[in-house]
Amino acid sequence: MALNPHFWAEELSLLHDHLWARLTQGVSDRHAPARYLTLATVSESGMPQARTVVLRSADKQAATLAIYTDIHSEKISALRANPMAALHVWDAAEQLQIRIEASVSILTGEAVSEQWQSLPEHARSAYSSGPAPGEPIVASLDYTKTPDESAFAVLWMDVQAIEALHLGQHHRRAVFSRGDGWAGQWLVP
Repeated sequence: MALNPHFWAEELSLLHDHLWARLTQGVSDRHAPARYLTLATVSESGMPQARTVVLRSADKQAATLAIYTDIHSEKISALRANPMAALHVWDAAEQLQIRIEASVSILTGEAVSEQWQSLPEHARSAYSSGPAPGEPIVASLDYTKTPDESAFAVLWMDVQAIEALHLGQHHRRAVFSRGDGWAGQWLVP
């Protein structure tokens, strides 16, 4: 009899471990589904905003994630107004949706100097003293990006809840919450 390849979806503790394993893999593996996740915030005008970001750190024990961004980006003003965010990952190979709710701290300056120093030179231009991301320009290449450490920020995310939806032979859905020590609760899919 063949082992169920999705055995991890059958028990809450295995599922919780699997979610964090997929997130952790996203930090180091450029091809992992959790490498490029969707970050959702609410703009200052109250509109939902979603964008793709790169996962830079995942720590299961602390239940934290980190994403790098330009301090001038619209997500910074949104998070200053409302420091809560949602993240979404679709892992097609596993038929697994991961949804995360997090409180966000914006770290800059000396607090992120080590991360800045670890960035390759070519990657530093994403954090620039040039025009702010989203600023209007006349032609598609009418901008110059000059790396600027003062424009570099880390979004430090304290995960409050993580939800899984597995679309297997039998659909399963569960939520894990910081408030209950990550014990987990099955939900109707």
